[in-house]
Formats: sequence, structure tokens, C-alpha cells
Amino acid sequence: MKNELPYDLVRTLLAVVDEGTFDAAAAVLHVTPSAVSQRVKALEQRTGRVLLTRTRPVRATDSGQVVVRYARQLARLEGDARAELGMDGGPATASPTRLAIAVNADSLSTWFVPALASLAEDAHLYLDLRREDEAHTTELLREGEVLAAVTSSPDPVAGCSVRRLGAMRYLPVATPAFAARWRSGPPAHWVPRAPLVCFDRRDDLQDAFARDLTGGQPASPLRHYVPSSEGFAQAVTAGLGWGLVPEEQALLGLHSGALARLLPGHTLDVPLFWQQWRLDSPALFTVAAAIAEAAGRSLR
Repeated sequence: MKNELPYDLVRTLLAVVDEGTFDAAAAVLHVTPSAVSQRVKALEQRTGRVLLTRTRPVRATDSGQVVVRYARQLARLEGDARAELGMDGGPATASPTRLAIAVNADSLSTWFVPALASLAEDAHLYLDLRREDEAHTTELLREGEVLAAVTSSPDPVAGCSVRRLGAMRYLPVATPAFAARWRSGPPAHWVPRAPLVCFDRRDDLQDAFARDLTGGQPASPLRHYVPSSEGFAQAVTAGLGWGLVPEEQALLGLHSGALARLLPGHTLDVPLFWQQWRLDSPALFTVAAAIAEAAGRSLR
């Protein structure tokens, strides 16, 4: 029927989005690029919508994102059902399960990866981690790019459940030499002038902290952008500017004397949540349980 969404068509669309090109999707699906193109066109005709932008890499349109979410959920449910029914021939030949998860850089560099240690013995579970700012990981959930995400938003994406993980604590630190040079008088005097380190241009953490300290003034426009959690901490340790560094990373520099606390007693806690699609998926349940257990040990 015209209004149906055949699985082979939606699976093809998902492959094109994941692989980025029609040729790469064709290789994964073991068909010709022409067949991939015909399937996508057929799906667009059935839905009456343009589902892809033909760029390099291709991107799903808003309508395409709806189909991608549907395809990803179907693929996950099919994989779990096949495994439970023993249709993959047993553990030795079972098809691997790949779970796409969005996680912020600071979690990825501190507590998140150790949380996955309990999954190491499962030879058929593989993770596709997508790094994104915690304030924006829900966008990947909404677009169907991932099945779960570590996020700072407690508001569930449609079709998702939410669990609070805890709070990641940040400390405002700099080198002792930087502190001696710039820290003079009340924060409202020096915070708007002192150079700082930001993760990227979407990073509002330092500015939000500065506004709270100064009664509304943002941090200095003199800033270095370092889009790596480890690189961020190294830039602060190198004396390029002050920054809010995750407590776990900051304590190493504080204990060695390489860093100093700019504002003793002041910290910033960022609440983190686990959002995942409401799927009856054993693999997703296993990962979620491991993440929640590790967060309970590592976060506040």
C-alpha cells in the first residue's frame, strides 16, 4: 500500500544517513548505488516528502529525521528479537549490536569510558559514541542520530525516558602566576578582563559562571577556544587563561601546584541526565544500567 513504509526502504535511508553517501550505503547493503537511489526515491514518493539533502555527506531533512528515528528503532528491535529467538545461530555467529550514544566531552574524558568496562566481555555489543556538548546532545536524539544521550536537559525528547545521573562539578582554576597577575579586588573587577579558555563558541559555561559572580557581566572577550577536554585543561595549565575544569582533572593540577583555585569555595555543578528511546531492548538496558551505576560512583 502507498501509505506503508517498507522496511527495506527505511533501512536503505538509514544506511545512507549513517554512511554519508549513496555509494558507501550501497557497499554496506551489497547493492548498487543505483538501487540505493531508487529505493530512496521510492520512499520519498510514498511519504510525499524530500527526505535527504543531496550534499556530501548527505543530511536528513526534518521529514527524513522522522523516518530515520523509525528505522533505527526498527533495526534495534529486529536485532534484539533475532537474538532472543536464536536466529543468528548462537553466540559464535550472532550479528553484532551497535548502539549510537551521544555524550559530552568532559564526561567522555573522565567517568564515562570507565563505566563501559563491564561491557568488555560482550563480544557482540559495540558502541558508536558521538561527542557533543551536554546542552546539545538532545538534538542528536531528536534527529534520530542516537538511541541514548548524556544531556543537561531534564525535559524528555518525544519518545524518550529520562533518568538523573548526578552532577558534574567544575572548579574555576588557573596557574598561580595567572592568578597573581589578574586576580585583584572583587570578581566584578577582574573577571570581565581576565583572559579565559572556552571549549568552543557554543560553550557558555564560563560566561554563565561570570554573570553569577559579577551581577550580569560576561567573561572577558579575550578568550582561547580549545575543543578538547584534555586540551582545555592543558591550555589552562599552560597559563593561557582561567577556566572551569572538571573536578577530577582540576584536582591533579591543584595537588601538584600547577593550578590554583581562583575563587576558593566557588564551584559550578552541572546536572547530567540519561535520555534514551523507549525501546524494549536488552542491549540498551544493559548499557543504561552500567552508565547509571558508574554515574552513582563518580558524579555528585
